[in-house]
Amino acid sequence: MDAAVLLGGPKEEWPADLKEQLKQAQAKGDLLIGVDRGALLLLELGFKPDLAIGDFDSLKADELVWVEGMVADIRHSVPKKDWTDSELMLRIAFGDYKIDQLKVYGATGGRLDHAAINAFGILNPDLRKYANRLTLIDKQNLIFYRQAGSYEMKKQDYSYFGVTCLLPVEDLTIEGALYDLAPYSGDYLRSFTSNEFLPDKDSCRLSLKKGLVAVVYSKDLDRYQMA
Repeated sequence: MDAAVLLGGPKEEWPADLKEQLKQAQAKGDLLIGVDRGALLLLELGFKPDLAIGDFDSLKADELVWVEGMVADIRHSVPKKDWTDSELMLRIAFGDYKIDQLKVYGATGGRLDHAAINAFGILNPDLRKYANRLTLIDKQNLIFYRQAGSYEMKKQDYSYFGVTCLLPVEDLTIEGALYDLAPYSGDYLRSFTSNEFLPDKDSCRLSLKKGLVAVVYSKDLDRYQMA
């Protein structure tokens, strides 16, 4: 079983077709999970979460009553804790519900500390084994993770892709892209950005013998906007 998760990140960063994506997920029987304010946002979108997780400190009293009255499985955390709500969500989704693939929305934008833990929480040693099964999606980016192995990366509706080393890597290689990468080994966070798929190919190949990388598919919203 797969799952779709909504966190409490700014609506401005949601994919334009988020509601349609959630409808499709629900139609094929995916679990719908709301994390903290994400549970309320799912209800406002017209979806009943199967699972809600959080300390819910971002909800007003009446909003929490609504969530508690609608969701069958609510996992309450406490504000002072060692794991964030998003980390707890990963542990519960993969550990308790045995989710195969997890798509997360509302993880980016807004507070940088929240975005950082949402993007890098998978480095938690207790969660790292699930890295290949996690995807983060916003209006401009699709982020997924790959541990040691060889993978075909398929072209999607994004102009660029980048690969960032999150742990020390050995023999990281990209083949069949606009910019191939000869086997690279390193022990610090390094990012190979702004790569592209070849016009006549639908995929390229990524491989690494050791480590963990984040692959980011991205597109410009306004390519010529000045910073």
